[in-house]
Amino acid sequence: MKAPAFWYAPPGNAARLLSPAGSLFAALGRARLATAKPVHPGIPVICVGNLVAGGAGKTPVALAVAEVLKARRVHFLTRGYGGRERGPLLVDRTKHDSADVGDEALLLAASRPTWVARDRIAGAKAATAAGAETVVMDDGFQNPRLAKDLSILVVDGGAGFGNGHVIPAGPLREPVDAGMARADAVVVLGRDDAGIKALVAGRLPVLSARLTPARNVADALRGRRIVAFAGIGRPGKFFATLEELGAELVGRLAFADHHPYDPDEIMRLVEYADSLGAVPVTTAKDAVRLTEAARAMVHVLPVSVTWDDPAAIRHLLTPYMTSSLPNAR
Repeated sequence: MKAPAFWYAPPGNAARLLSPAGSLFAALGRARLATAKPVHPGIPVICVGNLVAGGAGKTPVALAVAEVLKARRVHFLTRGYGGRERGPLLVDRTKHDSADVGDEALLLAASRPTWVARDRIAGAKAATAAGAETVVMDDGFQNPRLAKDLSILVVDGGAGFGNGHVIPAGPLREPVDAGMARADAVVVLGRDDAGIKALVAGRLPVLSARLTPARNVADALRGRRIVAFAGIGRPGKFFATLEELGAELVGRLAFADHHPYDPDEIMRLVEYADSLGAVPVTTAKDAVRLTEAARAMVHVLPVSVTWDDPAAIRHLLTPYMTSSLPNAR
């Protein structure tokens, strides 16, 4: 689904009318946390999560965390949102597609062994049995069943926490203060227009980073006429990135997050771009939801995380670079 526009606007009538439902959602979350008995798999568990529904950049940050820990045998663990498999299942990119395991799992599996598991405890145990030395969770911060050694919250610097209300009155999965109390660090992705650093200052370490497009693709797209399409949490951010690269956007098509593309839909999109003398361009996350034939007809712009202070993320992860196991919380 697409996030309602009022989630990222100053609180108005819709937010006020839905705030009682948001309070109930938050209360149910507190009860779930209070009654849970977390289980630890015996190896470090690092969770990369967020506080809002929709995209904040968790998957690129999870990949970047694993890269810092590259001396360790890191396995990813994800729920497999949008996929039919319940797991625990080791993702095989030659056999599984996004309908099986979801788009994030396919992106992660291109880098490290990746497990899809609705039951996070079972997934972590399966990774441990398969030789993992560290588990990096993509999402799952609000799941209390699996004990975590380090929890990193990712916040989009432009969107922040939206209108500050809990679902369905706003985008928050839980109140900000409650989430911050369980986190160990915050990563602000992109320019901090929402004032996240000031909000977090004095409570948690704040790391700044940005999503950097692959240079060879960026250079190839500079100056070209483009029809951009994306089914991610914030398609507008992708469109802005293309413009910053110097591309000329003659079409912008925003789909719901995790949108399952139909081959005929892509063909119509390619024909539309061709009618404008443009090329169709999408994100790496969207690309894994395309058939092989459809993927060959579009351009893909991969991105990766660039840390403003690489020493800061290394310092945060140093306790997890050895065989010793920090105390789980």
